[in-house]
Amino acid sequence: MPSPCVYLAAPLFNPRERAFNDRLTRELEQRNVKVFLPQRDGTLLVDMLEAGVSQIVAERRVFAQDIDALRSSDALVAVLDGATIDEGVAFEVGFAYALGLTCVAIQTDVRRALPTGNNPMISQSFREIFTSEDELLHWVDTYSLDWQAARATA
Repeated sequence: MPSPCVYLAAPLFNPRERAFNDRLTRELEQRNVKVFLPQRDGTLLVDMLEAGVSQIVAERRVFAQDIDALRSSDALVAVLDGATIDEGVAFEVGFAYALGLTCVAIQTDVRRALPTGNNPMISQSFREIFTSEDELLHWVDTYSLDWQAARATA
């Protein structure tokens, strides 16, 4: 039976962020979902620039790959940790929401840019924002089963 595809939108600009994303991806994939992780399944801007690709070409490739992956996904999981939400993650969330994807997030970091919490354009894009990995993984278990059941009866 096919599995739902989840796009993991997360900051990926230092080794700590990439290690967290890799670990979370492994956890998600153990729950019968396919994960598109841009740092693993796409092309990183910094790698293309180091290989001599012009900045404009490299940026277009990253953009096109990520847009194609979002269009092929069933859901988006966003990592919102940090003093502010990563700009790329914010765009991916808005695009996924506009596509009608199921969007959820994990935010274990208590810091928020606004005294009232996240910007409403971010917070209202999500079905749910989880404060722990266990909560997120429990939701993914249920989502995967529901997704498969819906395909089986369609």
